[in-house]
Amino acid sequence: MGSLLDPKSLLGTFGPIGVFVAMFAETGLLVGFFLPGDSLLFTAGVLAATSAGSALHVSLPVVIAAAAAGALLGAQTGFVIGRRGGAALLARVKNRHLHEGVARGSALLTRYGLGKAVVLARFVPVVRTVLNPLAGITAMSPLRFLLWQVAGGLLWTVGVTVAGYVLGASIPNIDTYLLPIIAVVVILSLSPLLVEVVRARRSGRDVA
Repeated sequence: MGSLLDPKSLLGTFGPIGVFVAMFAETGLLVGFFLPGDSLLFTAGVLAATSAGSALHVSLPVVIAAAAAGALLGAQTGFVIGRRGGAALLARVKNRHLHEGVARGSALLTRYGLGKAVVLARFVPVVRTVLNPLAGITAMSPLRFLLWQVAGGLLWTVGVTVAGYVLGASIPNIDTYLLPIIAVVVILSLSPLLVEVVRARRSGRDVA
């Protein structure tokens, strides 16, 4: 599992296929909630900016295509799972992180509505795993879900990957700074969760 959690190791071992599988599992299968979606996309973009002769180089168009395909197909799979008994499945889940993700996903649906929530969830770890089956459970129109999830999936995969590429192209030998960069990306990707935790605690104090 260590290699699956290390974006550089995952890319070095499996290449774009690993990106596709990781995106599909994280957005379509509840067991994939632990996968490093944001950092994987950003790292792939950084490595795409390295020279073709580098020890670890990936093609930007191929990586984007693999990431987008995995994220879009994964979201549709999660939606179908939700429509076909997702409520019972989520009720049987014992993992604390997934239960917290369900709570945050439900709050996102309530606050922003189905369409916007599907897009915003792409940028929140764990929530992007559970939001798609939650949308299926709410009986959201399949066509409406498809349109919103495609918009969110492309915005997420293309945006984060290209951001990594732009940074990689701007800094010489950026692969030597990859580990601290990944750490920053992970912290940024977790920031929405930290904000929600702080808000929840403040709300609890206000009620008390």
